[in-house]
Amino acid sequence: MFGIVVFVFWYVKYPHALAYQEQFQLFMSGTSYLNEMLAMPGGFARYVSEFLVQFNNVVMLGAVIMAILFVLMQMLTWLLMRSNRQAVSSSNGNMGVLAWYSLSFLPALSLWYTLGDESVLMAFVVSLLFCLLTMLCWPCCQDNGGRGAKTLRIVYAIVVVPVVYWLAGPLVWIFAAYAVLRLIIDGSSKGVDIVIGICLLLYTLACILLSARFVNFPLNRLMTGLCYYRFVLVFTMPMIVTAILCLLVPLAIRFLPAIAKPKRAVLAAMTLLVLTVVCAIVWIPRSYDVQKYDLIDYDYLVRMKDWKGIIAKAEQKTPDLPMSVSATNLALAMTGQLGDRVFEFYQRGHEGLLPPFERNFTSAQVTGEIYFHLGLVNTAQRFAFESMEELPDFRKSARSLKRLAETNLINGQYEVARKYLQMLKRSMLYRSWAERMEALLGHEKEINEHPVYGWLRKVQLKEDFLFSEDETDKICGQLFLQNKDNLMAVQYLLMLPLLDRDINRFMHYAQVVQSLTNYKPRAVQEAMAFAYAQNQHEPPQSLVSPEVMQAAREFLRATSGGAQTGMLEQFRGTAWYYLFKN
Repeated sequence: MFGIVVFVFWYVKYPHALAYQEQFQLFMSGTSYLNEMLAMPGGFARYVSEFLVQFNNVVMLGAVIMAILFVLMQMLTWLLMRSNRQAVSSSNGNMGVLAWYSLSFLPALSLWYTLGDESVLMAFVVSLLFCLLTMLCWPCCQDNGGRGAKTLRIVYAIVVVPVVYWLAGPLVWIFAAYAVLRLIIDGSSKGVDIVIGICLLLYTLACILLSARFVNFPLNRLMTGLCYYRFVLVFTMPMIVTAILCLLVPLAIRFLPAIAKPKRAVLAAMTLLVLTVVCAIVWIPRSYDVQKYDLIDYDYLVRMKDWKGIIAKAEQKTPDLPMSVSATNLALAMTGQLGDRVFEFYQRGHEGLLPPFERNFTSAQVTGEIYFHLGLVNTAQRFAFESMEELPDFRKSARSLKRLAETNLINGQYEVARKYLQMLKRSMLYRSWAERMEALLGHEKEINEHPVYGWLRKVQLKEDFLFSEDETDKICGQLFLQNKDNLMAVQYLLMLPLLDRDINRFMHYAQVVQSLTNYKPRAVQEAMAFAYAQNQHEPPQSLVSPEVMQAAREFLRATSGGAQTGMLEQFRGTAWYYLFKN
């Protein structure tokens, strides 16, 4: 049941979170990449995590893997609890700890909360599981005052600490602390066991300090982990709490009372389980910031080119942040609705159409998509490259590499495109796509006939030149004048000055557009009627339909004697409301 709940959570509620993690890494097969990972502390955990995260590209598989990992953490915790209980007494059997079964879910639930931070990486989960597994393998033979059992445990700890550190990173402290506590709790000579425990902790620290002499990483990064968190030198409080729970929950069972009577044990177990579930339902959602994951969802929908899904999402809750507004406008433009429905949604001026470049690896992806579909292939290439270079954990981005391969293919830079495709061919889930793209290299006819690449070759500017973000309207004008069929360019050309409330510039562009095409969506007609009304003229009937003109007269009557808020509300969603209200 726990696994099913986890699966539904990720597959139904947060599929975009899974895709978000996958797009900012690239798992590559081959011994060279494995050796590169194994050359750093925690590299094995990173290698395994990247192998698992790549399946997030198929959201259902990603959700299944998440469910398996969460269930595995709960099961390992439960096995550790039973092992510690048996180390105390085996007379009560399983019934003695049944009442406390719900405690085995605490580390998994804490991890669930921790993963609400989208920067926590899967390597943190893999490392925790690896530490739990080594804790489960702790020698459980009874001491009975003899030296054999204690010696075996000390030797086990001495051997395992450097191995776990190199494979899983600094979370080895969990195992080291567990080993120390087990030595002290199980030992008969407390003073000697405390001294041994201190020596073991110093030995763990020495392993980390010694590794700094052999790897090209600063010591502070080795202490916080090279691959647990997307931003370096960060180890958050929820991560600390989760690690502590993995350590203390299995040991706590040694000090909890056993409830031998079956009925009381079952009643206590069910009561504690209900409390755990209620706390999880109240507690876990607090970590998943609604606004942040809304943006991640918009990014996911843009990546999937689910334009209808974006519009439906915006209709449910009006977007108000630059990234979500620009994604909504992109979806409207791609479906040819921008000129008709632009004012149905909140707008932020021209930045809601073409946001300025930010040193943000997520928003740069969405902005790059806008430029790509406009036909500004080189600008899209720059955004893809900058987005990958902005990744704070210095990984490669599968999504960016795909876009870089596409833009170079469109530009005829086949050798550069081949370089990126060779990298993608080493991945399991991008290999077939890369092979299909590689088959296009050098075949001009096939590329020109491609529904996407051929179209972009047709509409892209023939001359490459630099432009500032204040000249995007002029660039859209160049795109339109070069190819009158570029509907997205004409939509952006007219909306850019209109959203900035620059009526004079809008009318200049509108007149050029009307002389070349018959593009007259409702928002454009409303804006032209507004411009003519400012000069106390009526627009020609060829520019504004009778229906729009009648609505314009009603708007003028409503505002002639001073605008009343209630009177203006009936015009919400029109260009007049946007221009007059603001």
